[in-house]
Amino acid sequence: MTTEPIDLHHVDERIIGCYVLETQDGPALFDCGPTTCIPHLKAGLAERGLDLTDLRHLLLSHIHLDHAGAAGVLVRQHPWLQVHVSEVGAPHLVDPSKLESSARRLYGQSFDALWGELAPVPEQNVHVVGDRILGLECFPTPGHAWHHVSYLDADGTLYAGDAAGVRIAPSSFVLPPCPPPEIDLEAWERTIDEIERRTPGRLALIHFGTFDDVQEHLAGLRETLHTWASRVEDGMDEQTFAAAARYDAGQTEPELTDLYDEAAPFWHHYRGLERYWRKRREAAAAVS
Repeated sequence: MTTEPIDLHHVDERIIGCYVLETQDGPALFDCGPTTCIPHLKAGLAERGLDLTDLRHLLLSHIHLDHAGAAGVLVRQHPWLQVHVSEVGAPHLVDPSKLESSARRLYGQSFDALWGELAPVPEQNVHVVGDRILGLECFPTPGHAWHHVSYLDADGTLYAGDAAGVRIAPSSFVLPPCPPPEIDLEAWERTIDEIERRTPGRLALIHFGTFDDVQEHLAGLRETLHTWASRVEDGMDEQTFAAAARYDAGQTEPELTDLYDEAAPFWHHYRGLERYWRKRREAAAAVS
């Protein structure tokens, strides 16, 4: 089965995708996007000769709305769909009220147009992932979010969610998505090391597409993560940071800059990194 993503046409093309995997128990979906994209998801499945009800499993990298927002509505429409997620993420699928409240604070009046309904997933449909699931290796990949996991198939494709960053072909620029509130730089460094140790042959990104220049890609992710974190640590303000991030993203393929901003808004990264450094300072002050 092809490893090319289904384009969910969220705001624009090549912003959010998801993947169909053939597993030991039939077709599975890796991440599902938000509820607003369900018509495009179903159209993409149909292009592959599939219906929503042909899917047995939904494998989630994490519970952010661009990756998992449609899960509850999909299970409502297909009650036999089994949803797999990290232990930390599972309760928020069953009761998404805190997740929705937090997202509404961040997105304000744009929430409904961007994400749509955030419905609960029945508890009996939610399964906590272990080390292996449906013939795939599953392992924690925190940094972008503490509850993030990734899946590695037998052919060497790593379904990486956001752990390996954001990249839009043909650009070589890799953007580290750093929205609040869970960015952890040390954890993300360990995650990159862990991905490198497993030597995948291909990275399947939700934002957006598959890439086989794995070493160069991860090196670019690490470099930009260091650069952006240092800018915020050194006191750069949000407006200047966003302008600098836009410049970085446009160095390789300038016409893709707006797509990068839509896939992972530049102001998100400042706010996530500013919160990270502020919490670090507060923790250090409390100890001293």
